[in-house]
Amino acid sequence: MQTVPRSERVVIGADLNEHVGEENSGDEEVMGRSGSQERNPEGQRLVDFAKSMEMAVVNTYFEKRRCNLIEISDCKVVLGESVARLHRMVVCKMTLVVTKMKRVKAEQKTKWWKLEKEECCVVFREELRQALGERLPNDWTTTAKVIRETDRKVLGVSCGRRKEDMETLRWNEEVQEGIQRKRLARKKWDSERMEESRQEYRVMQ
Repeated sequence: MQTVPRSERVVIGADLNEHVGEENSGDEEVMGRSGSQERNPEGQRLVDFAKSMEMAVVNTYFEKRRCNLIEISDCKVVLGESVARLHRMVVCKMTLVVTKMKRVKAEQKTKWWKLEKEECCVVFREELRQALGERLPNDWTTTAKVIRETDRKVLGVSCGRRKEDMETLRWNEEVQEGIQRKRLARKKWDSERMEESRQEYRVMQ
């Protein structure tokens, strides 16, 4: 952390609530009161670290919505799957009512990029000169209105459709096989506890 330039923004993703606890007396500048249980030694080190680095455990500043037990039908720990040491996969069955959101049409925008072509610039200047006349209007509101009407007439506008976000990860066979190999390597390390199996799992990461 000390090697990171002060001008850069650093975010550390981790589950810290049950480490730092819910008591923040004297530590208000680095944590709120929405933690969980009591602070443990690891949590104290985290709080001290946050103070020294001028950071904050931001999750503790926001109260979480309590779950509705009516929506929960089952919850269990999958003992055969090990995500990390002392951490197991949790499976929860929930019945949720999904509300369909009305899609808002994107705003139409002027195709200003067309002005990169010289012939388009010539047409735009001529049309604008004719629309404004020899003398400019006395107020800016009228002038701006004429400019907007002219640029839409000459340059055109976008259709207002939203572009679909590109997928950040394709769930194909190659990805699935890689995840399966990593799981098997982790199980092997858990059962053997040998340096060779540990190195094999580290390579998978």
